[in-house]
Amino acid sequence: MFRLMESRSQAAIDTLRARIRAIEAGARTSRGVLPFGIEAIDEVLPEGGLALGALHEVAGGGAGAIDGAAAALFAAGIVARSPGPVLWCVTRPDLFAPALGQAGLDPDRFIYAEAGDDKTVLACFEEGLRHGGLGGVVAEVARLPTTASRRLQLAAETSGTLGIALRRWRRQTEAADFGQPTAAVTRWRISALPSTALPVPGIGRARWLVELIRCRAGECAEFVLEASDEEGRLAVPADLADRSAASRNGRLRASA
Repeated sequence: MFRLMESRSQAAIDTLRARIRAIEAGARTSRGVLPFGIEAIDEVLPEGGLALGALHEVAGGGAGAIDGAAAALFAAGIVARSPGPVLWCVTRPDLFAPALGQAGLDPDRFIYAEAGDDKTVLACFEEGLRHGGLGGVVAEVARLPTTASRRLQLAAETSGTLGIALRRWRRQTEAADFGQPTAAVTRWRISALPSTALPVPGIGRARWLVELIRCRAGECAEFVLEASDEEGRLAVPADLADRSAASRNGRLRASA
């Protein structure tokens, strides 16, 4: 009897989530999703993957360069798995193309656009999303005003292009803006962890704490994952996948 009641409760929750998703989506037509290929992540995302034709936010777990680089590589791995050329907008020429290549984003695939300030970057971001012929657009910005995010989300919906606002801060005070309401469909925070241990002396594959801290009509969750490989794919560390005390597929915690 208890299992029957539990099953009915879960069905009611799933139905309610579907209704909320439909209300939030409004008249927007689904452009499909880009799965991560990791069950624990895809199951907490609506429709089983990262929404295409939508705006997403990614930031480092701290204000330091290491977490910022991890966030950039996480974004690169996502757009690397989306077919077509990629526009990457920055305020200064500090993008390291070989590192993006190691995360799956071939340098021949992306167009590098340097702008002088956040306002110009946001304008380039919007134009790139409206173009409709790109596989994805990434823009590095310190601040993302609510009004600007709505314009970006609308542009992404119209063209079906995946947009990623990569939040980068030059000063600690700028980081306070992260967490303010925006129109982004998901918000991610990436922190560098000690790399995967090797059986011999050396440095193993980078490891990240990946936090999904906002997901429209979905769940929030945390994951410990290995960094994007040369195909832009994340992986569950072997020690977590095999550890019986760990949650399935590296998932640490999730809540509705």
